[in-house]
Amino acid sequence: MTLARLAALHGVATAYEPSEGVTVQVPDATVVAVLAALDVDAGTPEAVAAALEAARRGAEARLLPPTLVRWQDGPPRLPEGLPPGTRLRVTTESGGTVEGAEGAAWDALPLGVHRIEALAPDGRRDTGTLIVAPARVPRPERRVFGLLAQLYSVLSDRSWGMGDLGDLRELADWAGRTHGAGFLQVNPLHAGVPGAPSDPSPYRPSSRRFADPVHLRIEDVPEYDFVDPVHRDRLDAIVADAAELRERVLRKGALIDRDAVWELKRRALELVAAVELGPGRRAAYRDFLAERGRALEDHATYQALAERHGHHWRSWPEELRDPRSAAAAVRADEELTARVDFHCRLAWLTDDQLAAASTAAREAGMAVGIVHDLAVGVHPDGSDTWALQDAFAAGMSVGAPPDAFNSRGQDWGLPPWRPDALAASGYAPYRGLLRELLRHSGALRLDHVMGLFRLWWVPEGREPTEGTYVRYDAEAMLAVLALEAHRAGAVVIGEDLGTVEPGVREALARRGVLGTSVLWFERDWSGTGRPLAPEEWRTDCVATATTHDLPSTAARLSGDHVALRHRLGLLTGDLGQERARDAAEAAEWLACLERLGLLPEGPGDEEAEVRAVHRFLLRTPATMVGVWLPDAVGDRRPQNLPGTWDQYPNWRLPVAGPEGQPMTLEEVAASPRAHRLFEVFGTLREARTAPPDARPV
Repeated sequence: MTLARLAALHGVATAYEPSEGVTVQVPDATVVAVLAALDVDAGTPEAVAAALEAARRGAEARLLPPTLVRWQDGPPRLPEGLPPGTRLRVTTESGGTVEGAEGAAWDALPLGVHRIEALAPDGRRDTGTLIVAPARVPRPERRVFGLLAQLYSVLSDRSWGMGDLGDLRELADWAGRTHGAGFLQVNPLHAGVPGAPSDPSPYRPSSRRFADPVHLRIEDVPEYDFVDPVHRDRLDAIVADAAELRERVLRKGALIDRDAVWELKRRALELVAAVELGPGRRAAYRDFLAERGRALEDHATYQALAERHGHHWRSWPEELRDPRSAAAAVRADEELTARVDFHCRLAWLTDDQLAAASTAAREAGMAVGIVHDLAVGVHPDGSDTWALQDAFAAGMSVGAPPDAFNSRGQDWGLPPWRPDALAASGYAPYRGLLRELLRHSGALRLDHVMGLFRLWWVPEGREPTEGTYVRYDAEAMLAVLALEAHRAGAVVIGEDLGTVEPGVREALARRGVLGTSVLWFERDWSGTGRPLAPEEWRTDCVATATTHDLPSTAARLSGDHVALRHRLGLLTGDLGQERARDAAEAAEWLACLERLGLLPEGPGDEEAEVRAVHRFLLRTPATMVGVWLPDAVGDRRPQNLPGTWDQYPNWRLPVAGPEGQPMTLEEVAASPRAHRLFEVFGTLREARTAPPDARPV
């Protein structure tokens, strides 16, 4: 019981419920290991007792928790347990002060992250962070539909072997102006781990705060046109190699090769970066460096050191493993200093093209704009873990417990935030991350949004089944999210698929965070299991037919996804039974579509069936309706097949037509099939252009 008490003090679960009425005890060894990652020794009964006593003394000594939350729509609750007569003083972000213990002054506190001080009558003094957050995050100004795309997969006739930020701008411009789309959601564009071979997954990045320059459109960099004539032949040769790389992907069946793309872009950027900046550009670059400060310096320093020593920073020379001492070492090395500046320059150029894409989306009439994606974590050897070592739990990995779909659980290989470190810092790393991502976002999607509440920690060397849940201060995490989204004027979307503990969806909805509802999962799970009628869907969501981790709609309706899994040895049951079960599910949905009058052509025409699915989504009350871009052209292949590594080309496939032939962005835009699908959303397009008093509610 004493170990359980100690674990509870630190938010570590000693048991969990995988399903209603079922309780699983967490092994003591797991609890001890997780506590150790939080710098709590629980290895012996004596150590547990000492840790409990230390926690008791610490609680008695503190007047304030490290971070407090005040919602604008809530009462001005003061910290609990303060001695009578305690005086409080708040220093706001702008430098103003509010003093006292209660009353109107507390109601008038501005939004922001403030410093709060408490002075007890006995002379004790304590400080903490006070987050004053808006009641809700922004909402779309009207109901919208939009596209969901993996940017790397959308190659144009101008890109270098993978989709880039120029393609993002073009795609947003076309979707908004031609079809009245209100948003364009893309995969995480976070900086990948340097070196080859790299991990192609955009969900295991080196840094979530900075975007990857592999997405740059080289020709759109202003200095490109002014490369010294001495180097122009070299640059032209690189451009020719890029054209050949693009053709191999689009015409010769090659996979997208991120490493090959980056090698060409790096060589080109080194020539472009040698061009001296003009006075205005130089001033803009200096402003960028000043605004990003230490966070950018750390990221660029890591990039430069990784070029020399490899990305596994724990194996670097000891003096370089600490970002503060490494900075001193780099400044003493002229070559490394130049590389740090190079990587800072790339971050600036990438930010500039992200801004251009965001502007294009808005100017194309998109009510929401570009929806960027926040991965749930980072690579254990990447830039973020090096720069923010105290914020991550060493020796731990995020994953998922065993469930009906995966009896062995999951280990994602991502180190988790330390909840205690976040609270002690006033959530500074989390705030900085969100602020950077929201700079050019009309909305932000949070992968595995349940991680704001709790995460499944797996100790290094143990199976995922031997993990446990660690709880976060969800009020503080949500308050920071709401505050930063409010400042950016951005919508927030939570990916809340899978196992969600009771109360989470309600808490998110209360703060205006939209959920994610996927057609095939929307059933009456507590009753007959029938497909939910469109009017039974929730309003506060993005409704889609599929996601990047699921089969395309054509593959789902045809059963192709079952054949694919069988071919790769991923089916756990009999092939005939799996096909029959899948066919019955598809037939049930098609019958539902016919019954609702959404499939006038009748079953058997795949393209018509895909349109009917989207008519169904449009009939739901969902605030946002998303169209998976490959669905628009009949692509049958998933972009990612969970449970595979080298058996399937995850994250490396270009968008393709029904027969698997790759399609350029230009061909997608000209596709009659795509145009026929987008015609389904004509009512939303018309609502966008109608006078305000004529728009449907």
